[in-house]
Amino acid sequence: MKLLRTLPTRRLAVLLSAVVAVAMAAGVIAVTAFGGGGATPPPKPLADALHDAVTATRPAGITARITFTNRLFPSGALLGQTGSALMSGASGRLWATNDGRGRLELQSDAGDVQIVWNADKLTVYDASANTVYEATLPTSAKTGNDNGTPPSLDQITTWLAKLGEQAAISAALPDNVAGQPAYGVTISPKHDGGLLGSAELSWDAATGAPLRAAVYAQGSSAPVLELTATDISYGAVSSANVDVSPPTGAKVVDLGGAHTEHGSGNGSQPSVTGVDAVQAAISFPLVAPDTLVGLPRKTVQLLDSGNSKGALIVYGEGLGALVVVERPTAAQGQGNKQLDALPKVSIGGVTGHELATPLATVLTFDRTGVSYLLVGSLPTSAAEAAARELG
Repeated sequence: MKLLRTLPTRRLAVLLSAVVAVAMAAGVIAVTAFGGGGATPPPKPLADALHDAVTATRPAGITARITFTNRLFPSGALLGQTGSALMSGASGRLWATNDGRGRLELQSDAGDVQIVWNADKLTVYDASANTVYEATLPTSAKTGNDNGTPPSLDQITTWLAKLGEQAAISAALPDNVAGQPAYGVTISPKHDGGLLGSAELSWDAATGAPLRAAVYAQGSSAPVLELTATDISYGAVSSANVDVSPPTGAKVVDLGGAHTEHGSGNGSQPSVTGVDAVQAAISFPLVAPDTLVGLPRKTVQLLDSGNSKGALIVYGEGLGALVVVERPTAAQGQGNKQLDALPKVSIGGVTGHELATPLATVLTFDRTGVSYLLVGSLPTSAAEAAARELG
């Protein structure tokens, strides 16, 4: 949450787009939507198709020409700040090795974007701002039962059954992607999905390599985010294609390190939770009603950055949850002003700033010495109503 308050609006949008692009490209992405021409694989149960994918021999590497579509930031939402290829979408190239290294290059007239990753680190260079964003990726400590082997068919079947309690999952859809026989699947949340409509993924029936990723908002027939390719080939990838450093002289934004799944290691400082405990720890009146726009309050937690203390309140569950952050206005400093470029909105007599996207709304406003930040996958009308209920 601190990152949301300290990055300039344009860079925040670039970073969010980069995270999405890397998440979609992590397994190597390629080409077109369901229903492409060419030979298709035989029908089979989804569990079998997934098991074949995770047990297939991985290619030595993948090279692809790609197109990244980004409709997350509507025209005017960022006051015309759409120069970055990550914010407006672009075509480019992708390279990935089978040891977890990769590079995604997006090209535009405003300057290229280079996203480079390995098992430990993610680097995003945005030439339009001559800025590098660096982050240490999380590591997962292995459990005693994790020996690196792929899941069995029974394990996949069980996992799909559990997932099916929360989401509607299509069958394995035979397809042909970039001339390769492939399978596709569509997943839609059954409840608590917020503005998310569905997600689609296709993968190579022979190699298991993901072949397409797309995210749709509710009620939309066109994807909000999509990573596709116009050409793909399998084979060894030179280290020179994935081990690329940003240019000397670029501004560096360090996003900090990530913790393992065991936590931050700061076990001597237990979390402060609950309305009464958090109120006793902060210097301003906590506003945490039992419900907000019909969503029940689930958690209240202290945010302690060392020089200021605030509160994080979560309403609702799942993707449809609403997160509220409250801090003293004086503690925000310059970081609070970075959101001033967002479109203005009136919140109970004060001026707030709002970023509205098809998948989520971000809204911030100050009142009586307290700064409020609301983030949730909900319509702007609901976010604004929640902000007014807080004040």
